[in-house]
Amino acid sequence: MRRGRGALAAGAALVVAAVAPAADRGADGRFEKRTSAHFVLFQDVDIDEAGGFRGSRRFEQELLGELERAYDRLGELLGLRPGQPIQVVVYDPRVFDASFAGRFRFPAAGFYQGVIRIRGDVQVTEPLSRVLHHELVHAALHQAAPNLAWPGWFNEGVAEWFEARVVGKRQLGPGEAGALARARDAGALLPLSTLWSPGFGGFGPQAAQLAYLQSYGMIAHVANRFGERALRDLCEEVARTRDVERSLRRTTRLGSADLEARFLGEL
Repeated sequence: MRRGRGALAAGAALVVAAVAPAADRGADGRFEKRTSAHFVLFQDVDIDEAGGFRGSRRFEQELLGELERAYDRLGELLGLRPGQPIQVVVYDPRVFDASFAGRFRFPAAGFYQGVIRIRGDVQVTEPLSRVLHHELVHAALHQAAPNLAWPGWFNEGVAEWFEARVVGKRQLGPGEAGALARARDAGALLPLSTLWSPGFGGFGPQAAQLAYLQSYGMIAHVANRFGERALRDLCEEVARTRDVERSLRRTTRLGSADLEARFLGEL
């Protein structure tokens, strides 16, 4: 799940007024469908009102191009290469807000639950690109181990790291690290047992912000202290064994509690 913040593959095809995945309704009840090598994209036709039909078509092409680039980077950085096509539904912002506002206790720009669902736009901006990269990690981890209840700190931490890494950010920013250090010193950080919960959707805004930052920090610590290859090995090991704690110890010789202590100690 992604909290809200301030070239097309060969063989693509367009179907106007296609039916989106079950229970999805656009603002006017219709979606356009386009496919690429690894994705099936459904876009709310109502977005045409903002971008025009040709503009909307360009947006779809740009969106699938961005998704395919994200797929390639996913394999390079994390060793994850989903074998099944991934469905992505892009909603008119008004429809997304009206349909999913009650699902989370904080603003969300997208989420994954078998299908990637995105609060749309009329062009691929950096914020939208980051949401796509983030949710792709969730989809890839689910395909790698569909029956595993992924701990939130790992699932969201890897997604946060990947979306940041592709725009050149490799660790917490000074402001983020400072906020966590202050929360640590005040005894206000979330306990690790809470971060092991499968998701953060039920957290309030402040708790969710801390949960995402703590999770990202732990994963960034693995990449920075042990090397990005270690993070890739960790993801591949978890996908193979379905055991996060065992995989973490095998790749870093640290348990999750040790990792958290080292990360927090270096803030």
